[in-house]
Amino acid sequence: MPAITADTLTLDRIAGPAAGDTERPVRSVTTGPRGHEGEGFPVVRAFAGVDHADLDPFIHMDQMGEVDYEPGEPRGTSWHPHRGFETVTYMIDGRFEHQDSHGGGGLIENGATQWMTAGSGILHIETPPAELVASGGLFHGVQLWVNLPRTEKFAAPAYQSIEGTEATLLASADGGALVRIIAGEIDGHRGPGSTRTPITLSHATVAPGAQVNLPWNRDFNALVYVLSGAGTVGPLKNPVREGQLVVLGPGDRITVAADADQDSHRPALEVLLLGGRPIREPVFAYGPFVMNTKSEVVAAIEDFNAGRFGVIPPDALMPHHHVR
Repeated sequence: MPAITADTLTLDRIAGPAAGDTERPVRSVTTGPRGHEGEGFPVVRAFAGVDHADLDPFIHMDQMGEVDYEPGEPRGTSWHPHRGFETVTYMIDGRFEHQDSHGGGGLIENGATQWMTAGSGILHIETPPAELVASGGLFHGVQLWVNLPRTEKFAAPAYQSIEGTEATLLASADGGALVRIIAGEIDGHRGPGSTRTPITLSHATVAPGAQVNLPWNRDFNALVYVLSGAGTVGPLKNPVREGQLVVLGPGDRITVAADADQDSHRPALEVLLLGGRPIREPVFAYGPFVMNTKSEVVAAIEDFNAGRFGVIPPDALMPHHHVR
């Protein structure tokens, strides 16, 4: 990890703080519990135990893996519905296939992102390709659910494929950190993702002993999730480690620093930096549906059962199971 790297000496540098800028303080640090999703792939529930008001406009996030599968072990999901939000799948290492009932799909691998707007309703599947199931191999990614405001919940379904090479790359002021912007804006540089809800999503690799200090939209909340490694976050250098989520308070900038000594299997500190403009609307979530009220979720279930989310295509991708 990670799949997309670059020589930071050749990249634009993130500007330092301006006079009067304030650092965002750490409000909480939580450790995500481990579980399983879909047909049984291991995940860390990154947002578990965190108040929705601190996460808004985000609903849910799983770190998938990191796991090195034996032959026959890789697992995915079967066909399932969504309504009322967007799913963002970022594959750091490994490969995942996607297909949906509105024509979206393809192979997500090595730093690529799929951005699916479920909107009014969609069916989709995510599964490792047959050759990965047969051979085994490294699998590591993140799935993030981004809420849609009431006025967008019935938007037409859509799909974006963002290759890893399309991410906007920046370096920290000292060149010790690489920042990949997938969506939103940092220091005047925008990522390729098109978002209905204003957010910023980025992945930073911070070398041992280095730090990254970057500007952050004051109107957005701010979250730091540790994918791997160990370090500190915020002006008081609160310690963090793999699988932990940091909720930050108000301010202009975020600071993340890597410990000088990292585990031999984790050569750097890897973090997701994410935030967005809170929607501040009621949320009623049930399984794959994220609406404003219980009655809207009941209607979503009825529409799904009535076949109004589209149909599984005749050439449908199906989960691959290894035959020994």
